[in-house]
Amino acid sequence: MKELVLYCKTYSRDFLRVKRLLASIDQFNVENIPVYISTSEAEHEELERLLGAATQYHWVSDESIIAANPKVTLGIEKSRSGSLAQQAIKAEFWRLGTSENYVCLDSDCIFIKEFRRSDFIAADGNPFTVIYQNKEFFQLAQNRRQSKVVENLVREGNMVKALFSRIGPNYYCPCPPFIWSAKVWASLDQQYLQPRGLSFWDISTKDHPETLLYLEAVLNYQAIPLYPIEQLFRIYYYDWQYFFLKRAGERENNLKTNYLGVIYQSNWDSDLDYGPPAKSLPSRLLRKAKRLARYLQSYF
Repeated sequence: MKELVLYCKTYSRDFLRVKRLLASIDQFNVENIPVYISTSEAEHEELERLLGAATQYHWVSDESIIAANPKVTLGIEKSRSGSLAQQAIKAEFWRLGTSENYVCLDSDCIFIKEFRRSDFIAADGNPFTVIYQNKEFFQLAQNRRQSKVVENLVREGNMVKALFSRIGPNYYCPCPPFIWSAKVWASLDQQYLQPRGLSFWDISTKDHPETLLYLEAVLNYQAIPLYPIEQLFRIYYYDWQYFFLKRAGERENNLKTNYLGVIYQSNWDSDLDYGPPAKSLPSRLLRKAKRLARYLQSYF
């Protein structure tokens, strides 16, 4: 079993993004941390065709990750939305026994400077935990009159915290990369899920995101020491946030002081969508008009 790997669960719509991610890893992965990519078996051939033989990564199937949990019915991913299936597959990667820890990346991640094992793992071999209260983003959202964004995140935090009957502040890790320990996921399985006759798929819902479930497992079961760090990448959750921060002088080059990478989240940055458009032409035109309006709003 390896100490640390990089892992990304992807699907065909994001294949151009994962190609960009792998190019950035190839450029900045100075210690050659192994890279794993998972897709469905049906999409593997297309991924290989697009990436080419020269790209360095290990492929695993989503189906093999699902099958590694004996309590889960094969094909369960077909009964869930794509986003819910994806978050459960990412969280269950540990079951393959590939690595003690994994840095879970999304396809829209981009590394912008050199990174090493020591960015993710402490001197004693335990991983850092990205955990914070997210006040900077909350304040920015309030300032830009985006209160619904704050309300949704607070609601999620309250609901996941309630599963564990924990009293105290809400903590977040909404931005990849997530540094996840197999010990923590195993503690959630052994101390919360198994006694209740549940699998991770039963509690992984739109109200209980995998990121918050991991943090609550760290806090409640203490399978690893808590070494807190802030987010490793600058993430632009929304186009209004990107426009506002860019207007304030933020650029990829000056992000390198504080961040290993950047994320232009694919829910608004659709330029690298692979394959035919998922939405109709009128829907795409309306989306562009709304984006232009938010760009103009960034001046005020």
